[in-house]
Amino acid sequence: MPTMPRSRALTLEDFEAIREVDDGHRYELIDGSLVVTPSPVPRHQTAVGELAFLLRRTIPRGLRVFVAPLDIRFGKDTVLQPDVLVVPSTAVGERRIEGGPVLAVEVLSPSTRHIDLGLKLSRYEAASTPAYWVIDPDEPSLRAWELREGRYEQTAHVVGDQIARLNLPWAVEIVPSHLVDDLR
Repeated sequence: MPTMPRSRALTLEDFEAIREVDDGHRYELIDGSLVVTPSPVPRHQTAVGELAFLLRRTIPRGLRVFVAPLDIRFGKDTVLQPDVLVVPSTAVGERRIEGGPVLAVEVLSPSTRHIDLGLKLSRYEAASTPAYWVIDPDEPSLRAWELREGRYEQTAHVVGDQIARLNLPWAVEIVPSHLVDDLR
């Protein structure tokens, strides 16, 4: 088992060594800090699957939809695994995504709420990701941000049966309650 370096930020090499152990956890690196979260629960995975299905039905040519775990590297100190991501087909590498996503989506859970609404929001903004969505499967709700002049602006916050009419990365309508219908 690799040991963690002391008194310095983690590097990509440290991160890769730590992740070699397959223990069922999800590992991400944000600005040199290791973030470890447990495996998701069924409600979370239902929302992820339903959203991915909806996006795949409406996706324009030249884009691809993926679900976690799949690495996106943002520099030498950040590796994220959004729950759902949309990338240009040209960014799909052999082992990971080689360019930034056009959409990153996180589905909240009790262990990730603070990270998804804080650290990850700011990290995707800094990486110029055009659109970032956060879904709360328990409420259910959807919040969406779009990058405008280098800053995220919240463009939607809908709850339950309300319809989110989103334009980035393409025009799509999402009803948060439909993402978890089979669990209600």
